[in-house]
Amino acid sequence: MPTKRNYRMLAAANLRIEDIVNGMNSREENKEITAIRAVRILTKKRNPPIDILINANIITKLVEFLSRVNNPDLQFESAWSLINIALGTSAQTKAVVSAGAVSPLISLLGSPHQGVAEGAVLALDNLFVIESELRDDLIEQGVVNSLLVLLIKPDTSTRLLHNVTLFLCNLCRNEDGQLTIPAVRQLLPVLAHLIHNNDKEILVDACRALTYLTGLPSDLFIQIVVDAGVVPRLVSLLSHKEVDVIFPSLLTIGNIASVDSLINSVLTAGACPMLAKLLVRSEMNIVKYAAWTVSNIAYGNAVQIQALVTDNVIRPLVEVLGKGNFQCRKEAAWAITNITWGGNIEQIDLLCQYGAIASLCSLLEAKECSSETIVAVLEGLFNILAVAKKMGELEKVSLQVEECGGQTRIVHLQSHENIEVYHKAHAILGRYFSTPFH
Repeated sequence: MPTKRNYRMLAAANLRIEDIVNGMNSREENKEITAIRAVRILTKKRNPPIDILINANIITKLVEFLSRVNNPDLQFESAWSLINIALGTSAQTKAVVSAGAVSPLISLLGSPHQGVAEGAVLALDNLFVIESELRDDLIEQGVVNSLLVLLIKPDTSTRLLHNVTLFLCNLCRNEDGQLTIPAVRQLLPVLAHLIHNNDKEILVDACRALTYLTGLPSDLFIQIVVDAGVVPRLVSLLSHKEVDVIFPSLLTIGNIASVDSLINSVLTAGACPMLAKLLVRSEMNIVKYAAWTVSNIAYGNAVQIQALVTDNVIRPLVEVLGKGNFQCRKEAAWAITNITWGGNIEQIDLLCQYGAIASLCSLLEAKECSSETIVAVLEGLFNILAVAKKMGELEKVSLQVEECGGQTRIVHLQSHENIEVYHKAHAILGRYFSTPFH
């Protein structure tokens, strides 16, 4: 049976560089499109002759063809050729930028032809990923608003939505330098729209973008994210069936809860029942960051800690401290110590009822335990013993510490090389135990 063959593609594949140059300068559309297809084929090959194409001034012609609104095929081929060239060396990427490609590519985001718009999205994303200093220029030239138009168009394909969301996510990455507040304000309405999409890939990248924004150094950025109204949706995503969606949502909620004045925004949205469920999951990374988020909430006041009590977060938290892997146990220990600092007598007593003492003491002998974590555990035990003394139950609680081997471990910690560990251990033994110490 004869095989169909695309003779236009075959013709393009056989063109020499000088033929490509002549075709692109011919002002005849058929020759121009054949020449550009030849560029796209050449630049997709292993070790493509990109420098030769640059020296032949072909990038300038490709950028010029991006503006041919009456010929979407020409625009499409030019955009994809520029993508391939931009994926070369840093110098080759800079050549695309220097040729003035950014502005016409942003204009192409509004093309009625989705293939052209998609090529523009991918080209801009690739340029930015390689040349991250372009971010401010892209935002100032209105790339976010152009992307928003694509997002709200009813006929935009899912594949194009994926590419747009990934591009936005990349724009939010912290390692590319801190975004300005005006830029964050531009990005947030778009991201707030995207997190209501039901597509997994779109949700993952949109939530990752919010994680990046809430990871910026100033609390003001986190406040702006909260003001965008995304917290209730992020909390609801903690029950999503896909772990890949849960994880960035959880990180973002944890970042928000790290700001004292914003803890209530997380609580009001119903985070505590969700966190209780995440603490008993089998995925240790989810458990670890759920415990970390709880520790941020527990850093608050007794009223906020009571939300953890009311929504049954304490029992699974203590279970993580006793049975999780080391990273999970460490985060749970910080959460429990925070509760002992900010909680009331009843809340701290509840920790004891659920077995927190034995679990805290067992963590003291973990080889992976840093001095900082040991100090946190000792502070938690000190605070529990102080409450027991107020309640007239010091003998009972100190006996629990002794019976689980905690006292022996605390005695040994007086030989620890870290002076703060020594002082904390010494203080516990001196104030709450009668056993001699070093």
